Amino acid sequence: QRGSRISVDIDALVSGERQMARLALEQAVQSGFEADRLVAEVYWPIYQNLERLSRSDQISALAHGAATRMLRVLVDQAALTAPRARSIGRRVLAVCGPTDPDELAAQIAVDLLEREGFDIRFAGGSIPTDEILETVQRDQPDVLLLFASAPSDLPAIRLMIDTLNEIGAARETQIVVGGGVFYRAEGLAEEIGADLWANDPEELVEAILDQPDQRMDPAQRTVGKTRQTKRAAA
Repeated sequence: QRGSRISVDIDALVSGERQMARLALEQAVQSGFEADRLVAEVYWPIYQNLERLSRSDQISALAHGAATRMLRVLVDQAALTAPRARSIGRRVLAVCGPTDPDELAAQIAVDLLEREGFDIRFAGGSIPTDEILETVQRDQPDVLLLFASAPSDLPAIRLMIDTLNEIGAARETQIVVGGGVFYRAEGLAEEIGADLWANDPEELVEAILDQPDQRMDPAQRTVGKTRQTKRAAA
C-alpha cells in the first residue's frame, strides 16, 4: 500500500499536477503519518526515486525541476507543523551541493536533526571553502555537516578536511558527510577522512546522536579500503 501511494505521488509531481500531489500526500497524513515520519518515510523515498529517474534520463529536466520544487514546498509545510524537542545544546553548521535537489536533500536532513533538538545553521550550496573554514574556526560548531554533496565538491571537501586537521583550530568539531556523492561512492567518506557518515537522513540523525565522540582514525584514509560501519569502528 505504501509503495502504491508513493508511486502516485511521483506521477503527480512529475506531471506538474500540484493539487493532485498535495491531495495524495494529505492522504498519508490522514492515514496516521506524523510530520517526521512523513518526511523520512514518504518524502525522502520520493526524492530518491526522482533522482534515480533523472540520472537514468527517464524524466526530462523540466519535469525533474518542477517535481523537486513541488516536493520542497511539501517538505517546508511539514517543517512548520512538526514538533521540536528542546535544544540539546549541540550546534550544527550544514552545507550541501550546488543544485536544487542537493539543497532539498540537505533540508530534509537538517529538518530531522532540528526536531531532535540540534541548533542548526544551514547555509545551502555553493558556499566558498574559505568561508566555511573561517566560520568553523570562529564559531566552533559541534558538527560540520556536508550532506548531499556533488562530485564537483570533492576537491574542496578534501581540502577543507585536510586544512582543519592540519591547523587543529576546530578539534572539537565532528565532520559528518552523507547522501549525494557519498551515497553513490562506496568507501569515499572514509577515504577522505570524515569522522562519521550516513546514507540517509534517518541514519544520519541516529549516528550523530549516538556517536558524538567518533573521530577519524588517520589510518582510515586509504584509497580502496573496505568500508566499515561506524558502529563497528566505534
